[in-house]
Amino acid sequence: MAAQLGYPAAMSKVINLNQVRKQKARDAKRAQGDANAAAFGRTKGEKQRQKQETDSQERHLDGHRRDAPDEGDKP
Repeated sequence: MAAQLGYPAAMSKVINLNQVRKQKARDAKRAQGDANAAAFGRTKGEKQRQKQETDSQERHLDGHRRDAPDEGDKP
């Protein structure tokens, strides 16, 4: 009978749009939280190691300066 009226033989599943909207918002928050955890969720040891590496690289670069910067030559 549905085929005679031009409808597909199987009807679509009925969904609650409020539930879909809320689930989409939850998924977006979860993705944002995961991104924040990757960016800021480091342990104290990891932060210290990163700081040591950065300080070491800065000392290495400062040790290879051609001339000392003058105080009047600030960029």
